[in-house]
Amino acid sequence: MEDAVCQLLENKEDISQYGIARFFTEYFNSVCQGTHILFREFSFIQATPHNRASFLRAFWRCFRTVGKNGDLLTMREYHCLLQLLCPDFPLELTQKAARIVLMDDAMDCLMSFSDFLFAFQIQFYYSEFLESVAAIYQDLLSGKNPNTVIVPTSSSGQHRQRPTLGEASVLEGVEASLFYQCLENLCDRHKYSCPPPALVKEVLSNVQRLTFYGFLVALSKHHGINQALGALPDKGDLMHDPAMDEALERLLVQIPGLVNSVTASPEASCLPSRTPPRVGSPWRPLHHARKLDAESDGSTEETDESET
Repeated sequence: MEDAVCQLLENKEDISQYGIARFFTEYFNSVCQGTHILFREFSFIQATPHNRASFLRAFWRCFRTVGKNGDLLTMREYHCLLQLLCPDFPLELTQKAARIVLMDDAMDCLMSFSDFLFAFQIQFYYSEFLESVAAIYQDLLSGKNPNTVIVPTSSSGQHRQRPTLGEASVLEGVEASLFYQCLENLCDRHKYSCPPPALVKEVLSNVQRLTFYGFLVALSKHHGINQALGALPDKGDLMHDPAMDEALERLLVQIPGLVNSVTASPEASCLPSRTPPRVGSPWRPLHHARKLDAESDGSTEETDESET
């Protein structure tokens, strides 16, 4: 609601032409459809669980053609795709997601779309939870019990030395049962989103010991966790989205001269146009339309030059 009011105040002159009631109708329709996060700042798309799930769904729907064509991309290339939807998306988050896939391989190795997408889902949606998990893991590696209550001093939190994750990866990991006990307590008190504890227990019950990244890989591949999150389809249905295909076909029909080129290159129809014509688009809510139109003349030309 706060964002809706801010949007209303920022665009009140344009909105006055078609009415406040229509603006709120369009805004909350976009929230329900999950399109309200498109082209917004990172602080907004990560602000709520609904926004995070909407961004994951939008990324999948926009770029599933990458997986459909069997293309393999580097971490940097996936980051560029993320920035098309969120210009200030942080590189660090993309790197962490890629590390789940690549493990000990170099960061410039190629990744499939499905591998990156499910790893990115875990890292992005549960980012605060995973930071706490990493701290617990390091404490267990160093022989400390994270469940022990320690009264902090002014400097103890800043200067406590921990082995890095790179050093931890060469070790055998930690005991799974003790790790789960710590994570169970974490889930009970954590104020951010966490995977369902029962599913975390299921992941850890299959092994005696595991590493931090081994745990993240198991989370990213777990069917139940993906279903509980509810943003992405099952891996077998990842390349199928009839509703999006139909919406894109309706949009492309409205673009003069584009139908023939799409027929010659079918994969082009799977990606949204980066230079949209002045037609009603299902990709952006009404309250963004005038703002994007006003800014498009300068930015579109620059983007086209960079692509060539």
